[in-house]
Amino acid sequence: MLDRPISRKPKPTVVTSLDAGGKIQPQAVDFEEAILGAIMLEKEALKDAMETLQSKHFYSDKHQYVYECMLDLYNDNQPVDILSVTDKLKTKGYLDIVGGPYFIAKLTSKVSSAANLQYHAHIVIQKFIQRELIRISGQTITDAYDDSADAFKLLDATEKDLYEVKNDGMKRSYKEISNIINDAIGLIEANALKKDGLTGVPSGIRNLDNITAGWQKSDLVILAARPGMGKTALALTMLRNAAVDFQKPVAIFSLEMSAAQLVTRLIASESGISSEKLKKGQLEDHEWTQLHTKITKLSKAKIYIDDTPSLPVFELKAKCRRLHSKHNIELIVIDYLQLMRGDESGNKNANREQEIGYISRSLKGLAKELNVPIIALAQLSRDVEKRGGDKKPQLSDLRESGSIEQDADMVGFIWRPDYYKLGESFEGQQDMGEVIIAKHRNGPTGEAKVRYIANLAKFENWSDDPYGNTVEDGPTTVTYTSKMNTDQEGPDMYQLGLNQLHQNDAPAADASASDNWLDDTDTGANITEDDTPWE
Repeated sequence: MLDRPISRKPKPTVVTSLDAGGKIQPQAVDFEEAILGAIMLEKEALKDAMETLQSKHFYSDKHQYVYECMLDLYNDNQPVDILSVTDKLKTKGYLDIVGGPYFIAKLTSKVSSAANLQYHAHIVIQKFIQRELIRISGQTITDAYDDSADAFKLLDATEKDLYEVKNDGMKRSYKEISNIINDAIGLIEANALKKDGLTGVPSGIRNLDNITAGWQKSDLVILAARPGMGKTALALTMLRNAAVDFQKPVAIFSLEMSAAQLVTRLIASESGISSEKLKKGQLEDHEWTQLHTKITKLSKAKIYIDDTPSLPVFELKAKCRRLHSKHNIELIVIDYLQLMRGDESGNKNANREQEIGYISRSLKGLAKELNVPIIALAQLSRDVEKRGGDKKPQLSDLRESGSIEQDADMVGFIWRPDYYKLGESFEGQQDMGEVIIAKHRNGPTGEAKVRYIANLAKFENWSDDPYGNTVEDGPTTVTYTSKMNTDQEGPDMYQLGLNQLHQNDAPAADASASDNWLDDTDTGANITEDDTPWE
């Protein structure tokens, strides 16, 4: 029989801060040390780490100092190893703070290779995000208990902070110019590879893209005109071109028209059937076929429409952040700026001009935050109507606030002589219009000539005409080959044209390679299905 163990007096329990309910922040110090050790062991490890890790992600301050020195060595094209890191820390005065040369040498013993670096980095970032969530939540709770705090501003600030955590942006700190120069040179080199010169989101209108090089990231673009000039038509044309022709995800916030009305306009533009016919549903059989055939590409485009009326700024910002996070939106259009609501704090002393100024500043901040171009349509004042001459708009005509001109990176105006009944001065150019770039913070100003098709409410390149000819000024001249000429010897030119239309530019079977006259000369019939005037 076993003897019963002697009962001992239990030791007094030592109560720590954790036992008393205290907490420490989420951290993964061992993984941080493994990452730093792996970087000094393998040459390519730092390049992998730089793709995801920033110094702020490390919990330990001394680990942040070591990682910053590693980045400095990399930017100076110096080797990153125990000796070089130790020397760099000594030069910057951090060596004694981190624990001396022994601490640096000890880091390499934490890991044998960089094989698991990405996994370790993922855990370190995960802990960083947890710490940020704790910080944001604590700040939000504190502010929410403050009766003087504005709830809408608090909601917007909290959502912005959470969005930045998700995208690992946080509030950007200062950068050394050496790093910025490297980024700028890389961007210039990437742009040099683009043969068409478009470095931003294309509008699909050549003359306009020649001035803008596409809508640039983080830019606020104001597109203004008098009512009925074609603001929405131009915005939808550019939106459609970006989404359909260049496969860019785009979004439009329409405060004036419903989503159904916008889509009807897009369908009219795409199908070539007037909005009036579509609205009444009075289509011929062949038009129904044309309708369903033409809108196939449009239905597959990534276009997101929000038609919430009287949209407040904070709600717009919340929706844009969600769209950008979920669908990676590359262009945002707002129709139009003056219909938006500003600060929801209920400031009774603010006038309309101050409210518009607040809206324009918020839109510029949002464009920079999401790093996407934002095109905001705007109304012009009646002053332009009182002006004599051709009545072309000026920056001073922007309605209700000078802040719009100040905050915008680019200001464009739409002008059509037909709108002001100036047909005598522009004979033969009744469908002509201009997009006037009056302000361009990062490029040239100028006037882009466009063609306005009223029955379809769309704009297109001025050099495009229904027969595919290229013209810059004056009326279009089109040459057709008569059917009477098909009796002569040689290839049937009329049939060649039809074959080229229906067989995607494939020449007729009885024609030689030299008979491909449509591609090389202006002679012959430029035929479309609906344009055979000799019949």
